[in-house]
Amino acid sequence: MNGFVAPIVWLEKLKRTDVAKVGGKNSSLGEMIQELGQHGVDVPPGFATTSDAYWNFVDENHLREPVGKLIADWTAGKATLSETGAAIRQLVLRADWPEATAEAIIQAYRELSGRAAREQVSVAVRSSATAEDLPDASFAGQQETFLNIVGEAELLRACKRCFASLFTDRAISYRQAKGFDHMKVALSVGIQQMVRSDLGGSGVMFSIDTETGFDKVVIIDAAWGLGENVVQGAVDPDEYQVFKPLLDDPTLMPVISKKCGGKTIKMIYGTAQEPTRNVPTSKAERSAFVLSDEEILTLARWATTIERHYGCAMDMEWARDGHTQRLYIVQARPETVQSNRDTAVFSSYQIKSKGKTLVKGLSIGDAIVSGQVCLIENARDIGQFIDGSILVTSTTDPDWVPIMKRAAAIVTDHGGRTSHAAIVSRELGLPAVVGTGTATQVLHSGQEITVSCAEGDEAAIYEGLADYEVQTLDMDDVPATRTRVMLNLANPGAAFRWWRLPADGVGLARMEFVISNAIRIHPMALVNFDTLTDQKAKAEIAGLTAAYADKSVYFVDKLAEGLARIASTFHPKPVIVRMSDFKTNEYAGLLGGSAFEPTEENPMIGFRGASRYYSPLYRDGFALECRAIRKLRNQLGFKNVVVMIPFCRSVSEAEKVLEVMAENGLRRGEDDLQVFVMCEIPSNVILAKQFAQHFDGFSIGSNDLTQLTLGVDRDSGELADLFDEQDEAVKWMIRKVIEEAKAAGAKIGLCGQAPSDHPEFAKFLVECGIDSISVTPDSFIAVKQNVSEAEMANEAGAQIFADDIPG
Repeated sequence: MNGFVAPIVWLEKLKRTDVAKVGGKNSSLGEMIQELGQHGVDVPPGFATTSDAYWNFVDENHLREPVGKLIADWTAGKATLSETGAAIRQLVLRADWPEATAEAIIQAYRELSGRAAREQVSVAVRSSATAEDLPDASFAGQQETFLNIVGEAELLRACKRCFASLFTDRAISYRQAKGFDHMKVALSVGIQQMVRSDLGGSGVMFSIDTETGFDKVVIIDAAWGLGENVVQGAVDPDEYQVFKPLLDDPTLMPVISKKCGGKTIKMIYGTAQEPTRNVPTSKAERSAFVLSDEEILTLARWATTIERHYGCAMDMEWARDGHTQRLYIVQARPETVQSNRDTAVFSSYQIKSKGKTLVKGLSIGDAIVSGQVCLIENARDIGQFIDGSILVTSTTDPDWVPIMKRAAAIVTDHGGRTSHAAIVSRELGLPAVVGTGTATQVLHSGQEITVSCAEGDEAAIYEGLADYEVQTLDMDDVPATRTRVMLNLANPGAAFRWWRLPADGVGLARMEFVISNAIRIHPMALVNFDTLTDQKAKAEIAGLTAAYADKSVYFVDKLAEGLARIASTFHPKPVIVRMSDFKTNEYAGLLGGSAFEPTEENPMIGFRGASRYYSPLYRDGFALECRAIRKLRNQLGFKNVVVMIPFCRSVSEAEKVLEVMAENGLRRGEDDLQVFVMCEIPSNVILAKQFAQHFDGFSIGSNDLTQLTLGVDRDSGELADLFDEQDEAVKWMIRKVIEEAKAAGAKIGLCGQAPSDHPEFAKFLVECGIDSISVTPDSFIAVKQNVSEAEMANEAGAQIFADDIPG
């Protein structure tokens, strides 16, 4: 080929502008070595073959004409995709290496071995297409990677196989769909020193939340051994989430979520004939986290460094060497799904009625789909797929892409958020449930199911066709208001879904929801674990807390992490966390709870809220709640968290609770800690002036306040017509407490559904001068509009009044 000069180039001499020369993957590796090494980001050394080397290979073997003809026959319908791909790959594999190219690869390999002080260094051989890793086309997994390649002959063989992989069925069909000319895309091969992650661990990392596009978190997946299992979805990895804005403070550890995956297998080095192989992990490996907190933070800081340098959200692969324990970045490319979403408009799905839960897994996307199952367990049988059905399988790889495009949703037994099934589903805009464990055993072809990814991190598959609705939220429709409009949030797994809403913070985060869903254990059962008499509950608790020598630390960690997810969503805006407000019958339903709860005739007005916190029956449990808040604020760094006390009946009770909190390291006013109180009992209104001396603010709980003002059980069907938050007696209570709070200089808001359902109620609150209104996310835009209209009406009325004043 005329002008052919350099068959290979060392990675450290490459920049990201060299895509045409060495493809996206290799040019990015060179960019990081050159620019980010000085910032502590470690990238293994290596070299790459150039696009010139590829075209020289093609021309020396006269491949252009036969390849072009095979592609033309396929597009004309004269041959199948499978026949075309196989024929082209055979042409490539039977071709001979140009002597100069082979010699250059061998000489560079010898130099790399010398740098590593090895006779023949083990290398990773990766494909890097010149149309790969572009901001609008990921080409993820389209070409092959070969690991633990040792020796010159094996290296040349692996490089040729990379060339051939430019024409896998999936690569051909993807280029065709994206409009790329098959004969204008070259392939570079990256040859990189292997990181001994077969003895350590590896995984994938994103600098953005892959499901919601929330841009303040780093998501890290991790498994033992080489990373291919994570990418392929063959293993259920650990998942860690880190809050980026607090990473610069070395005194903080903002790891806001840690989930231990099953990790049942790991990929290790094999033989010359089979360079890698999978083996079962030990019981200890399955129950242990792959990364320490310090390693998680190191990777997260690298992710933010890489993201800042590239100026866009990034998708990265990392590895830890089992010999040296050093971490490395082995790939980095732009994230292509969330980065290209329209952030002004998004859809909110809500299930109205559903069948029983059949199986659960990790949610990919945020949609709901109903349809019929098409169960296919082997790629050989993908021809049996029925268009528009829900694909259920064990795991997917790039060979499955042609039918994934025709599916309504995807369900897999294995894989995490960075698995092939997850990545492709996002790119195709399909909801998917991965890592279910048993979907292929529980579901069957022809079965009608509903796939719901709209209820948080955990997705559910329901029996039958559920009734659900879709609401489109347009950020352009949100007016500005002086009155703060905040959100009521309870589910940490769903919190990130709402980050695009211009909310003024979280007005009510319900601690008890986190306890019942993420922890599931009564705190007193953890404090008194050794003396539990319920052996079944004790065994289940032991299983959930297996990684904790001190069972109570499990409660503190999980509660702090769950609340951190909510606190991070609108950081640094205020997030008001209400301490646990279970009723005794609800507490008794937690694991081990029945031994610690009295039986009450009317739990709604019984042993609940503030009365529990200083009682000997629950004081030690409340201490764990306080420890979790202390960790949340001081260790994780969420100083925007405000604590709120529910159902505080008297001023003396307020004093007792504040005293117990102080004993547990939460002293009002210290370290900017604010403490609010729920206003949900008439005594809170009557003695508002005195309560304001002990609390920084009030939050009106309109449901309980209505119930106790009118003497109506809010759950009674027979009295439903009498339960009215707009009753004049209730409105008098609300107006009065707002006046008293304002006079005392305390903040005051309302959390309840009434402003969502009744525009006139929102107007009433604005007229009273309330500081904030907290509502459910799905009603946020409607309330914002109601409040805006009320504020404008108030201003108009005030102007008319001013105009009527003489002189």
